[in-house]
Amino acid sequence: MADPDDLRARFTAALDAVRGTDGPDPLPYADNLLDRWQEPQRRYHTLAHLTAVLDHVDVLEAHADDPDLVRLAAWFHDAVYLPDRSENEDRSARLAERALPEAGVPGAATAEVARLVRLTTTHAPADDDRNGQVLCDADLAILAAPPAGYAAYTAAVREEYGFVPTDAFREGRSAILRQLLDLPRLFRTPYGAREWEATARYNLTSELEMLSL
Repeated sequence: MADPDDLRARFTAALDAVRGTDGPDPLPYADNLLDRWQEPQRRYHTLAHLTAVLDHVDVLEAHADDPDLVRLAAWFHDAVYLPDRSENEDRSARLAERALPEAGVPGAATAEVARLVRLTTTHAPADDDRNGQVLCDADLAILAAPPAGYAAYTAAVREEYGFVPTDAFREGRSAILRQLLDLPRLFRTPYGAREWEATARYNLTSELEMLSL
């Protein structure tokens, strides 16, 4: 269960680690983001997803060069989310580019957060992109959920796309699953490859088979 007070504290800790403690009050920025993550059109991309991604970044932080920048990127990566729009990641990155300098984050750090947010469009970090690997693995970790968790995830995704007719959704979702399964590796950190890869591929394959029935 997502705890807004805990999330505010986590945002403040990440922001202060990146900029120092002499900037503006972090709470208005945290509250703006929390409001975005609770918009009514969301079913999967909710505070629960944000919390899960932050938790997974904590698990993977040893694999990142700048884990607090990755945490800030997690906060922004779906901050703008409309299921019927295709440019959500870029709009989320542009939000970070506006908000973080105002909050006291240096230019280079802001640029890295925005780059990481845009990377979640493809989830294809370079071999030497340790920050990108951690964020992408944390975002995709739901694919390795136990059966009940994976079923809840797929149901929530279908609800977000409730405006799409069934046949079109099945076709589009199947294409996404095939693209994921065609990747040589879903997870790029050593931990993700070891702990999540096999289960995620099993879940994706099972969902694809169900969609083809």
